[in-house]
Amino acid sequence: MSDTTERLLTARHHDPFDLLGLHPAPEGWVLRVHRPRAERVALLTDTGEAELTRVDARGLFEWRGPLAPPRPWRLAIREDGRDFTIVDPYAFGPLLSDQEIYLFNEGRLLEAWRSLGGHLMEIDGVSGVRFAVWAPNAERVSVVGDFNAWDGRVHPMRVRGGSGIWELFVPGLTSGDLYKFEIRARDSGAVMVKIDPYARRFELRPGTAAVVPTPTTHVWRDAEWLRERATRDWLHAPMNTYEVHAGSWRRKDGGYLDWRELAAQLVPYVVELGYTHIELMPITEHPLDESWGYQSTGYFAPTSRFGDADDFRHFVDVCHQAGIGVLLDWVPGHFPMDAWALARYDGTALYEHEDPRLGVHQDWGTHIFNYGRAEVKGFLLASAHYWLSEFHLDGLRVDAVASMIYLDYSRREGEWLPNQYGGRENLEALDFLREMNAMVHERFPGALTIAEESTAWPMVSRPVYVGGLGFSMKWNMGWMNDTLTYFQLDPVYRRFHHNNLTFGQLYAYTENFVLPFSHDEVVHGKRSLLGKMPGDAWQQFANLRLLLTYQATTPGKKLNFMGNEFAQGREWSVAEGLDWSLLEVHWHQGVLKCLRDLNHLYRDLPPLHDLDFQHEGFAWIDCHDADQSVLSFLRRDRQGRAVIVALNFTPVPRDGYRIGAPAAGFWREIFNSDSGFYGGGNVGNGAGLMSEAQPWMGYQHSLVITLPPLGGVILYQD
Repeated sequence: MSDTTERLLTARHHDPFDLLGLHPAPEGWVLRVHRPRAERVALLTDTGEAELTRVDARGLFEWRGPLAPPRPWRLAIREDGRDFTIVDPYAFGPLLSDQEIYLFNEGRLLEAWRSLGGHLMEIDGVSGVRFAVWAPNAERVSVVGDFNAWDGRVHPMRVRGGSGIWELFVPGLTSGDLYKFEIRARDSGAVMVKIDPYARRFELRPGTAAVVPTPTTHVWRDAEWLRERATRDWLHAPMNTYEVHAGSWRRKDGGYLDWRELAAQLVPYVVELGYTHIELMPITEHPLDESWGYQSTGYFAPTSRFGDADDFRHFVDVCHQAGIGVLLDWVPGHFPMDAWALARYDGTALYEHEDPRLGVHQDWGTHIFNYGRAEVKGFLLASAHYWLSEFHLDGLRVDAVASMIYLDYSRREGEWLPNQYGGRENLEALDFLREMNAMVHERFPGALTIAEESTAWPMVSRPVYVGGLGFSMKWNMGWMNDTLTYFQLDPVYRRFHHNNLTFGQLYAYTENFVLPFSHDEVVHGKRSLLGKMPGDAWQQFANLRLLLTYQATTPGKKLNFMGNEFAQGREWSVAEGLDWSLLEVHWHQGVLKCLRDLNHLYRDLPPLHDLDFQHEGFAWIDCHDADQSVLSFLRRDRQGRAVIVALNFTPVPRDGYRIGAPAAGFWREIFNSDSGFYGGGNVGNGAGLMSEAQPWMGYQHSLVITLPPLGGVILYQD
């Protein structure tokens, strides 16, 4: 027996087409079929069946004849006690084009999910599924599933030259069929069963098999939204985001709401509250609920927990028709070490680095992508492209950017490797981020990219062509930490920490900042926003309304995690829905009404959002009154219209408090966080007050106002 035959029968051959299928022979033609468990195999002809001869006990069958049967030929098989017919998978030629393969190896096949993975298609009049996977260091790759009893000997794939791509068309498969790839490592000979990295659907956890997806039938109705998005001046537009974990916003008996139920319930709620965007915590497929989606295994698959891909398209479409943008929390910084997923995919460190000093996140127990490998960079670029193109998403919030750009992130000396210049910057990750941002902004006009970046890396939200990383915006983690540290202090001590609230203005316009109170601030013993507030119940709720007022009036776009809007009392849990019954309590109702009114004011009043990213939109009236823990400032728009914001961070009412005013006349009190409507004590300025011609704080006019305890007021001239 030849070495080629032996390698095929022992499932080690890199090109089964070299032996299987139809080949010239001295007497005419030979047809070979390998079915290890088959009792008989016959070739179906126009006149009946031509029996194949078993030439090896391990399941190798042959037919020989003077004339070649027409392609594609059919086979009659008896196997595992049943009879069936198939079209021979080895009757088809190469599938992927040379251009696709070239672009993939260059990392420039931006729609790589259309080429790799499992795809329903018809070839030569035969319907089935084309499979393709990248595993350059494999000795042999097979597609396995229920259709072949998960036997890797039955459907070995062909490798396309030196590209590392393996492919096979399996006739007769259809939507809903489960599959994985069985890979034999070239060096060790170990056999592994792995997921499809480009799968667009997976079975429900704890199962991990890919599912051949159903072609989309969704008819989009958001063309007007996309046209408007492409021309929107987002730099000067309001942006107020509601961060949602889809599995724990609200529960129903038996488990999760699906995407269609979320569309019916969540979207009207978000519209009523005046938000402009929903940001979804990661919905890329992930095996572990407790990871919140941040340990993704399916970078091209919406999780099966909430329905199929068209259900998700429906959700996004409903959002757009209601005027709500949808952002996805996307995780290109790391991936889990699960042996059945991406880790050591072909027996080598393929998607990650071999050296753990480069390839392992010690804090999270995850692998770091090898951004310097073209195919890995292309994998991530294609994932970003996929979510924005296939689901019309309006942007990506990119998780853990700081961990990507620093080689020594959370590492001690000796635990990391410097770059080629001896520095700690991850040059390949920086190149990837710039390329990703440039691609998004070029190909998806109006789509946004937002960095969760917690260091002082410069120009994160500046364009690539001026030397920046190219993000649209960046989370302002410094502002968030300073603000929450301040608010957790007993008011008697706040006078000594006034700088926590004023320091942020020194750097507020160096980036396009988002002011986040995210999920990370209400878990792991940090307590809910309400739980952070000092004092008795009255003071806690007053402090929280003041905190939300301060956020809404401070320059920068806004983000709040679900539950913040009605003062969720306990920490967020991924295993439970929010405590909606709290809305039966008037104080919780009051916070909801307060935030709703703040959201609508921010969205509808240009001075509160028009110049969020420019210093011309903000001016202190008084930032020095630390003794009384009071701040007052102006917000302006490009037309020069202004609002006055005054905030009192102590439980002491301030009567007769004089502040400067930029213009004479009547200043209407359009918001008061101490309103009885919100659960406060109604200390304030009634309908408003007239300015006085007394210069104050550098202004030619002034107002004598009443500041409520632990409260804030907004004044405006119509």
